[in-house]
This record gives sequence, structure tokens and C-alpha cells, in this order.
Amino acid sequence: MPTPRSAPPAFTAVAHRGDPYAHRENTLASIRSALRAGADAVEVDVRLTRDGVPVLLHDATLERLWEHSRFLGSLSADELRGLTGGGVPTLREALALAGAEAAPGRRLFVDLPDVSAAETAVAEVHASGAAGRVYYCGGPESMLVVRRADPEAEIALTWTTLAPPRAALLDRVRPHWINYRFGLLSPELVAAHHAQGFLVSAWTADTRRTMRRLLASGVDSITTNRITALRSLVPGPAGA
Repeated sequence: MPTPRSAPPAFTAVAHRGDPYAHRENTLASIRSALRAGADAVEVDVRLTRDGVPVLLHDATLERLWEHSRFLGSLSADELRGLTGGGVPTLREALALAGAEAAPGRRLFVDLPDVSAAETAVAEVHASGAAGRVYYCGGPESMLVVRRADPEAEIALTWTTLAPPRAALLDRVRPHWINYRFGLLSPELVAAHHAQGFLVSAWTADTRRTMRRLLASGVDSITTNRITALRSLVPGPAGA
């Protein structure tokens, strides 16, 4: 488990799948838009194609976003490119874009909804020389794989119940963050995790009222689909 913090870090504004009200989620245009709107980090979802290429897609199928009822895992990277007109980027492409666009200190927040993608995603991050500007989130299984693949990785353990993570799990994952669905968080829960030495992040808050409540509770990060709204409440460097 991490040691208690001597002082809280700066607040982290996370853009959920980029800037999805302006551009289709998990695309290069969406990532670019979110970074230019002042996101400290952009959360992206990573899954594998049939031939093991890590790409940005939240769902297991292309139906919702790309109107093809095909499972990603049944498609090669080339087939995926053809079906979407190249619209689904690889993780490598996203890392390159973020490196070119991002101001110092801004990062990609790699969500791993499918445990089978975790080890490959970590390998791609390292192969791209991006380990210093990426951190990871997901459930316990995915984060255990990340921890084994990269002992130095920064991890946000996603948690969806009020029952706290067990100490044995925390010792194995060694997360820096506990990442909660926003409705579960209270000032008391945030304070308890801070006392343990963890940072607390909240997802996915889209109204200013909810954002204000979370900020008042002391969270260290908010993930939102409306990064401009969050930045209106918590200006970034130079008023970003």
C-alpha cells in the first residue's frame, strides 16, 4: 500500500473517451479536442483485435459507434480499418498523438475493460516510450496483470461498491488511486482513503452540480464527458 501523502497533488481533470460531445468517442479527433480543451488526462478504452493489436474501443462490438454488428475480437486490424474507414485508432497512434499534442504533465488514462488486453497494452506503452505519460484503470483482474507486467505502473483500481477493497488485494495491486463511480463517494469515504495514502478519483460526472459536490468532498480527480464544463469550475494551468 502507498505511504500517506505529505500534501495533496494538483487536481486532475480527466476527459472521458476524449471529447465525445464534439467528436466520436475514442477517436484521434476526440483525444485532440479534449487535450486542447485543457484535459490533464484523456481516458481511453483498449481492447484487442483478433490478431492482437491494441485499439481504442469501449464496447466488445462495433454496433453502437460504427453500425456494424461485428465483435472486435473477430476482426483483424486490417479488417477493422476497412470497416471503420480507419476511424478506430490503435493504441500506438493514440500515444503518438497525445505525445505530440499534450502539454508537459498531461497523460493518457488507459482503461482495460477486457483483461486479455492488459499485458499487450502495457507492452505497447513501453515500446512507444510512453510509460511516463500513461496510467491505467480497470477492475482487479486487469490491474493485477498490469502490476505484474510493470511493477512501476501507476494504477487506479476501479471500485463499484461501498464495501472497501480488501487489504490483500490492495497489497497485490498497489494502486495509487481508488476509482469510484461518482454516486458512491462521500466526504467521509474520500477522507478515509486519503488517510490510507490513496488518491480518489470519480467517474463519470457530467453535471456541474455533481462536479461541485465531488469537489467539495475532496476528490483528487473527476472523469467527465464534458471537459469544458469541468474546466470552468477548476481552471487548469494558464486558465486552460
